[in-house]
Amino acid sequence: MKKYKTKIGLEIHIQLGTKSKLFCGCSTEFGAKANTQICPVCLGLPGSLPVFNEKTLDLGIKTALGLNCQIANLMQFERKGYFYPDLPKGFQISQFKLPLAENGFLEIETEKAFKKIRIKRVHLEEDAGKLLHKEQCSYVDYNRCGIPLLEIVSEPDIDSSDQAHSFLTNLKTLLQYLEVSNCNMERGELRCDANISLASAGAELGQKVEVKNMNSFKAVKDALSFEENRQEKLLKIGNKIIQETRLWDESKKETILMRRKEESPDYRYFPEPDLPPFSIVKERIDKIKKTLPELPSQKRERFKKEYNLEKKENEIFIQNESLAVFFEETISELKNWMADKKISEKSLPLLIKLTTNYLISDLTGLISQRGIEFKDLKITPENLAELITMIEKQEISSRVAKDVLKIMFETGADPSHIIEEKGLKLISDLGYIEELAKEIIEKNQKVILDYKKGKEGALEFLVGKIMAKTKGKADPFKAREILKRILKT
Repeated sequence: MKKYKTKIGLEIHIQLGTKSKLFCGCSTEFGAKANTQICPVCLGLPGSLPVFNEKTLDLGIKTALGLNCQIANLMQFERKGYFYPDLPKGFQISQFKLPLAENGFLEIETEKAFKKIRIKRVHLEEDAGKLLHKEQCSYVDYNRCGIPLLEIVSEPDIDSSDQAHSFLTNLKTLLQYLEVSNCNMERGELRCDANISLASAGAELGQKVEVKNMNSFKAVKDALSFEENRQEKLLKIGNKIIQETRLWDESKKETILMRRKEESPDYRYFPEPDLPPFSIVKERIDKIKKTLPELPSQKRERFKKEYNLEKKENEIFIQNESLAVFFEETISELKNWMADKKISEKSLPLLIKLTTNYLISDLTGLISQRGIEFKDLKITPENLAELITMIEKQEISSRVAKDVLKIMFETGADPSHIIEEKGLKLISDLGYIEELAKEIIEKNQKVILDYKKGKEGALEFLVGKIMAKTKGKADPFKAREILKRILKT
């Protein structure tokens, strides 16, 4: 039994997918020249007044509903005061006493069972600017000032770095299903800080340490693993853990001290005088609730029942919504084909398995190699379904199908046209395959002896020779049967 128990809480900042900032009309487009997307409002110049972007409220409510939160009847913005070079106003407009939503949860799967990670609060706030360090100088780009952020704060219900990774993965998937953010970490659209504490047996929580500067889910996992070990070593020799903020150094794979941790009073929160409290009416919430899509947890359960997929395969589809949509559209086409041809439903599990394999192993592999987005795919579900039916009808071999899929990927052409044009249909002349089999047996007598000694791999070697001779156009099942028959005589 471990001497210390680990408790982790996460603070995640999500950039909401709006075209303009939280309190002004400046663009949120990524990659613009430094300090070209700013105005008196986002710079906090005297006399400027913030105007609330209503779209951010709807996206925030949508997220809160997806996280099973209680949405406030009244929310309020406050000024959070701190002085950094990238914060021109000297304060950030955020929410503290009256956040948008509270008391939700997100489920993750652990080794033993599903676990609910409680969500403490969800609130809106504006982003700060960005410091750029070059040689001996530091520069400030204020383009990010005022970018709309949604902060999601979990309770310290996470027990390990693996659970933290699982929580972030599930959260990102949920946000993408809800279409509230692209969650691109490289662009700063999803950022995570973590609070971690170790407590001895009998204690609920230890002294927490905040870890920042983690630029990927893997970095979060690595940083928390390091910090857990660091704190455990200190506790074992009788040292106390000091409340502080530490940075993750990716190159050294360790956390380093940044500053002693501030508490809420240090920020001197007070109500934003230029923005009144906002009422959130039930009708608005109900209207947004009707627009919610099927959520990942719901899809996970439905896929499990409808398609009887392996757990790993099911999770790949859940984590990639575009792939899941493509899969279901392909299966729908296959069902229509089965109905037209009056084919028994007993064939459906095999077709589902074939479709799953070609999507997960082959098609996603091609997408990854070419570095394209799924939305730019030239292959359609109709064409993939046609390819699957041709494999099922034994018109082409699985080896040929992989080659055809590559051509479909590059050109978007129908599989039947490719097969016709390239002459790739399976050889139906069994006499020709038998002659090839006899020729190959004659040239591989040592392999024949191995086969007769009971080495099954020898038979597959001979089948492979036939497939190579016919460039994959022989039916491997027929080739195997013919070889077995000849070798018995």
